[in-house]
Amino acid sequence: MTSTGPQHIASRDNALLKELRRLAQDSTAYRKQERVWLEGEHLCRAALQRGLQPSHAVFQASYFDLAGHQWVAAGGKVVVVDDALFATVSGLESPAPMGFVLPLPSQPQVQGDVASVILDGLQDAGNVGTILRSAGAFGFRQVLAMKGTAALWSPKVLRAGMGAHFGLCLIEGLTLEALSGLQVPLLATSSHQGEYLHRAALPWPCAWVLGHEGQGVSAALAERATRFVRIVQPGGEESLNVGAAAAICLHASAAGRAP
Repeated sequence: MTSTGPQHIASRDNALLKELRRLAQDSTAYRKQERVWLEGEHLCRAALQRGLQPSHAVFQASYFDLAGHQWVAAGGKVVVVDDALFATVSGLESPAPMGFVLPLPSQPQVQGDVASVILDGLQDAGNVGTILRSAGAFGFRQVLAMKGTAALWSPKVLRAGMGAHFGLCLIEGLTLEALSGLQVPLLATSSHQGEYLHRAALPWPCAWVLGHEGQGVSAALAERATRFVRIVQPGGEESLNVGAAAAICLHASAAGRAP
């Protein structure tokens, strides 16, 4: 911990507490504050495992008394908040007892030759976070989010990502022009056209284009697609959830590379 000891917060009107509430409850507040809120032990440990250091480590008072010693090496300023006040910060129905504030990672340039996932207007934070987990698991290290896609560093996407964020190159707010440097084939998912995934010879590296939950891949991005791929559905459903479809497609790419 710090040599000066923890900062104790007992006032609802504390300035830092107000900022934490905005970070935890407003999906885009991280863009203005240029920092993100990680709530819960799992996310905090995942960040530390990737070598990230919080600017603030924030604890519910009773939890700090019980388990604060576990976080001695976390770094950052230690903040201890009265239990009732800590609950006002959380955006969760059952608040976690601790969280980190991390500086928002700087947005990198698009890499043209790496395996990528393109998110084209996805709205559901759970879907986006799930896709980030699949991207990390199957070797797609760059995720490109087009304008209109759910905020990648929002608290809900962070929770759904379960730590995947910290191993990925994440770029958001992109226009079509920003994709012009991509040198890999674009594979667009579709429920009604293209070759079936289980029969396709998939290129590597490639970029999978995943479209809006209801409207699918936009016409502008569809025009840029090298090919369309669909998933066989013998059960007869009209379409798959985009998070499930992404996991199937990204796994197929990864399996195609296996010896």
